[in-house]
Amino acid sequence: MMKTILLTALVVTLVCALVEAVVLHLKRRNYDWGSYRVSMVNMAARTVVTIVVPLTLITPLAQWAWTHRITTVPLDGIWAFVLLFVGQEFCYYWFHRASHRMRWFWANHAVHHSPNDLTLAAALRLGVFGRFIGTGLFFVPLIWLGFPPEVVFATLSLNLLYQFWIHAEWVPKLGWLEGWINTPSAHRVHHAANLEYLDANYGGVLLVFDRLFGTYTPERDDVAIRYGLVEPIRSTNPVAVELVEWRKLARDLARSRSLREVLGHVFMPPGWQANGQHLTTEALRAQANTPVAQPAAAPQSAAEAAYPGLAARKV
Repeated sequence: MMKTILLTALVVTLVCALVEAVVLHLKRRNYDWGSYRVSMVNMAARTVVTIVVPLTLITPLAQWAWTHRITTVPLDGIWAFVLLFVGQEFCYYWFHRASHRMRWFWANHAVHHSPNDLTLAAALRLGVFGRFIGTGLFFVPLIWLGFPPEVVFATLSLNLLYQFWIHAEWVPKLGWLEGWINTPSAHRVHHAANLEYLDANYGGVLLVFDRLFGTYTPERDDVAIRYGLVEPIRSTNPVAVELVEWRKLARDLARSRSLREVLGHVFMPPGWQANGQHLTTEALRAQANTPVAQPAAAPQSAAEAAYPGLAARKV
């Protein structure tokens, strides 16, 4: 039954993404069909990978957690599903936060943030390598607590399905719901590359844990959002988009001269540098607030103009 629901949902999301694309094209005449194509190819590749490789890196750990579970939660009452929902939201929050704050996970998650526009098609663009890098690790505690693995990951699929509609840029703010559930406005902030907005709003359905852990940021009327990565990707080559952050990570690992550098490049936030000249979110914000003693050279791109020091990431 769950497979039928998810298959139906996939068809519906594809149709909705296409309808939105056509409508936006007719209204604006500047819809990015190249980006749309990248998202569709990415989704098709991810579907093939899921079919060909049904197991994930953490499958043995999930099986161990189920075998040694603390209890078995009977899914025969409303409170069991409430507990599953809240637990899923908690685990998803930390999974999503780690996907932005640990470079190993960011290399895969960056694919989702690579579109330079926020559209329903962009919601379907997810990294192909998630099954191979251990992203499911964050949900194993739910299995250990007594929720069946298939239920845990089906709930995760439903969580991601909910997030499809919040990639619609044309949906306005939703009043009192803002700050409590994940809305298109809150997700616009999450997809923004502006320094004011980086690393915010990690929740899936709820934003309660963002509020608890200090990562909630509301959308501001006085800040025009720029979508995409801090260093924008202009390529419409699906392979290039998929591999851009992995290639950068491989380059930095090849240059590493100590175990500390290797671990730093893998587990520290994007922009971490072994020499201490970091280009992390915190470093970029600190640099933006620091007066420049002498005029800098002319920037090479709009992104570099917005974020001083960004050009170093191209080295």
